[in-house]
Amino acid sequence: MNTATVSLTQLESHLWEAANILRGPVDAADFKTYIFPLLFFKRISDVHDEEYQAALAESGGDEEYARFPQNYRFQIPQECHWNDVRTVTTNVGQALQKAMRCIETANPETLYGIFGDAQWTNKDRLSDALLRDLIEHFSRINLGNQAAKADILGQSYEYLIKKFADLTNKKAGEFYTPRSVVRLMIDILDPHEGETIYDPACGTGGMLLEAIHHVREAHGDGRLLWGKLFGQERNLTTSAIARMNLFLHGAEDFQIVRDDTLRHPAFFSGDNLATFDCVIANPPFSLEKWGEEVWVSDPFGRNFAGMPPAKSGDYAWVQHMIKSMAPKTGRMAVVLPHGVLFRMGKEGAIRKKILGMDVLEAVIGLGPNLFYGTGLAACILVFRQRKAGDRRNKVLIIDASKEYKTDRAQNELLPEHADRIYRWYQDFADVEGVARVVTLEEIASNDYNLNIPRYVEPIVEEEVPTVEEALQQLRESAEAAFAAEERLIAILKREGLLS
Repeated sequence: MNTATVSLTQLESHLWEAANILRGPVDAADFKTYIFPLLFFKRISDVHDEEYQAALAESGGDEEYARFPQNYRFQIPQECHWNDVRTVTTNVGQALQKAMRCIETANPETLYGIFGDAQWTNKDRLSDALLRDLIEHFSRINLGNQAAKADILGQSYEYLIKKFADLTNKKAGEFYTPRSVVRLMIDILDPHEGETIYDPACGTGGMLLEAIHHVREAHGDGRLLWGKLFGQERNLTTSAIARMNLFLHGAEDFQIVRDDTLRHPAFFSGDNLATFDCVIANPPFSLEKWGEEVWVSDPFGRNFAGMPPAKSGDYAWVQHMIKSMAPKTGRMAVVLPHGVLFRMGKEGAIRKKILGMDVLEAVIGLGPNLFYGTGLAACILVFRQRKAGDRRNKVLIIDASKEYKTDRAQNELLPEHADRIYRWYQDFADVEGVARVVTLEEIASNDYNLNIPRYVEPIVEEEVPTVEEALQQLRESAEAAFAAEERLIAILKREGLLS
């Protein structure tokens, strides 16, 4: 096995080449279904080899001791190691599938179902030759802890998720939120060591990972969040990727549950929904068939502000998340379409009730085309169970719609844009053309409509002339027009074209 250390650039390039091996027989939208399980399988096999060598050295070469299960983070049954599958030449998909299922079964508390539901035995799509090429490609690089540190492996994993999102624009919004947007939301929530963090629509786990990065940067140890990370995701492949993603970033203790949050929430405290210090999500926009039939008599009281319309689950997510905030420390940030700010009917009634609770702290309008799969502009809503005294009965409304870098395929919120928005949020003050602190009384006078242009007027770049100046300009234009007409008549007479 290659024992040389690997750089981030090398690892990114290697993973992208693996995706290119699949190109043709496999649709780009399905690359992640195959690449990520192989990456994870190779990773835990290489780490297992390192752990064996370490136990062997510790015991002075005692092979029986070195095989004790307690020496390993994950158990790999006999004939289920990467190298065992590598020797197979026919029915390779079957060997892969068997090895992955056996590893899941041997680690029921941590790895059950983690390899997803890829159809490894479908030879029309994955021939033995193609799978052998893939396995040999991965075999050329060492993914153990010594050669590929968890942070480098995690970063390369994020790179691959981003690349797949670029390839499959329309579907990517389901599992990928731009990193800069996530960073902004996490900075606003500012999770501390020992606090719980919950994402009810966690996708591939990017928001939970950003919480780890935040605590690591602020306090030097992301492990302070071990046992404090919770996520739920409906899609089987995506939820499996979230778990792999967290493991590959070195996370030791977390809970990712695969199920439908709005119909079957996963986390409880007694008979009630569990509550968390930080609640964060980018749920699917205006989801249809979101679970209205359950919410009519929701046993968890999540329809406390009213029933969302059948064809849009936006306010179902909002109410679920508010219910999931801890009573004193709870705060949340959620990405939603702008329609939640001004749509009337059932949503207008829910918005009125929530505003009356005085838990909405800020509305941040983002620029267009920042999110995969939609060119629409989105907004971030920030809530707190206990707002600071000087922020009570007020909402900060920020128009950050011009904060982005224009790109041909996808606009981008750069770090400097996110930093500016964060400063405006922190300052909680009026900024001409950008931000305004609005009282709940004023919002009520606008029939609880939160549409940003109602409150924040853009700065007009050109000077607006006075009435007198406008009349003078009109007179000068008229005189110029008459003079031009007279010159034209004179020319036509001179040429004999007009008598």
